Amino acid sequence: MKVPTTFGLIVGNRGFFPGHLCETGRAEMIRVLEAEGFRVIALGLDDTKYGSVESLSDAHKCADLFKRHADAIDGVIVTLPNFGDERAVANTLRFAGLDVPVLVQAFPDEPGKMDIDHRRDSFCGKMSVCNNLRQYGIPYSLTALHTVAPDSESFRADVRRFAATCRVVRGLRGARFGMVGARTTAFNTVRFSEKILERAGISVETIDLSEAIGRAQALKADEPAVKAKRAQIEAYARTKGVPDEALANMARFGVVMDRWMADNELVGSAVQCWSAIEEFFGIIPCTVMSMLSNGLMPSACETDIAGTTAMYALQLASGKASALVDWNNNYADDPDKCVLFHCSNWPKDLLTDIPVMRNNDILANTMGEARTFGPLYGRAKPEPFTYLRIETDDVNGRLAAYAGEGRFTDDPLESFGGLGVVEVPRLQALLQFICDRGFEHHVAVNLALVADSITEALDRYLGWEVYYHK
Repeated sequence: MKVPTTFGLIVGNRGFFPGHLCETGRAEMIRVLEAEGFRVIALGLDDTKYGSVESLSDAHKCADLFKRHADAIDGVIVTLPNFGDERAVANTLRFAGLDVPVLVQAFPDEPGKMDIDHRRDSFCGKMSVCNNLRQYGIPYSLTALHTVAPDSESFRADVRRFAATCRVVRGLRGARFGMVGARTTAFNTVRFSEKILERAGISVETIDLSEAIGRAQALKADEPAVKAKRAQIEAYARTKGVPDEALANMARFGVVMDRWMADNELVGSAVQCWSAIEEFFGIIPCTVMSMLSNGLMPSACETDIAGTTAMYALQLASGKASALVDWNNNYADDPDKCVLFHCSNWPKDLLTDIPVMRNNDILANTMGEARTFGPLYGRAKPEPFTYLRIETDDVNGRLAAYAGEGRFTDDPLESFGGLGVVEVPRLQALLQFICDRGFEHHVAVNLALVADSITEALDRYLGWEVYYHK
């Protein structure tokens, strides 16, 4: 069961402004948030005056409430129906000690209601609250408009974006990924530092490829779990012409992956490929990895754990499956278009049609066709997307990333594997940045526009170095 994003709500109040606005504003904010599918934890009308925070005592009451629900709260929304007391707001956040994203919203005044009984002055109060949060060292987010009504589409978009930020922050803190096998010798590109990831709260569990293969070989083709996995594979992709032995081995490997990930509480994986598993087990693991990613357990090839991390971050923000691809080819002479490609383990939800399982023609030339089945061929849906690359910057001892948005096009292209033509504004400048900065050729993509949420989560709240290619 999917757990809704949960917000702690702070209703700011200042006594010499109309207090009734806090009661009506609180009710409106809760109504809108719940209508958007979010859960709200807030002081009740019997807890403090209007359920707001104004005094030191109010701040303690609200902080204590938040601490009792600390495991559930993904972010905090500060709403200012009137000017608000900036100290009470800042103290509440400090006393609660949640370390979650914070969104500051201020109600707009209305020209016909500027008398002493109705004026809000939230326009000004928001600046005071932000000033104090800055002094307290508490990071925070802002709405697109300085003042905005909760029931407006602008605020609803703000809170959806903020919720995605909260999911990324919570999800990456404590994420556990699994690496199957060692980095292939030729792929220095995907080197990463487990220690830098661990310091950010991201753990990596490893299993040797020989152990994974050994566990798979110990499974019989007629075991219920293997038969069920094979049925899932054949329902997931078109497998006509794929040898029976290859399908059986894929099913065995899929069962091993499922069990190992469940036993170790892993949320994503990266798998060694090219070419040990083909040589010693007779498959390419693309289909198994595609199915994992499509089931929202992202799986990257070439043991690219940093790539898995980017896939997972995008997934947290959007709720959709991510793919790991190569920035691979120019597209004719259009400077803002290029080809994204992998051979491929793209999740089928990104593709226009049911993928077709084929063999890898490149490896087949040296290893034989029978041992190289597993890649899925398909074309990306012509939709907008967000891209993200994360790396461990080992030289400077930190995590770094870049993100941006573009769109998959329906431009003609004849090739193999999983692929799509994309258009990215100022693509040449982005490519210059990638090369100048020494980022990898892999990039994670997701069919959603979530770059704002991603960059805010990684930069403002997690403290990573992030370049946003707007």
